[in-house]
Amino acid sequence: MPLDVTVERLIPLPPAAVAAYAMDWRHDSEWTRAIRTATLTREADTGGFGVGAEVTRSAHFLGRPTRYVLRVAGYHPPTVLDMVPVAGPLAMRVTYTFEPTQAGTFARIRVRGCPAGLQCLAWPLLALPVRAALAEDLRALEARLTG
Repeated sequence: MPLDVTVERLIPLPPAAVAAYAMDWRHDSEWTRAIRTATLTREADTGGFGVGAEVTRSAHFLGRPTRYVLRVAGYHPPTVLDMVPVAGPLAMRVTYTFEPTQAGTFARIRVRGCPAGLQCLAWPLLALPVRAALAEDLRALEARLTG
């Protein structure tokens, strides 16, 4: 059974401000706790960052260092950034959404997928720690933008 975790947070800023920062891969390590580095390793067909671009991330996940590559599958600033795995041990799709509200932006991160093989059977057990880590990431995003 694959992992499917969604966390949400209301951030008291307009979606354009929140998304401009959160959708910029150069800021990944500043607000995403597990990510150590992020590098644009393939530009979009139109150049720069967009659909087709690939970001290689080095991270510390479950007490171990890892590297993985995500390809941008959907890019609609300031509302959606959807990234799919293309290389690495973490076959997890990551979707960021930013919804306008009267109080600011409803920010959401959804992570779903599993590693190949039998390890996938254990992934539902990771739902709580993954949810906690993603919630901390959204708190860090808000602190970066409002602090």
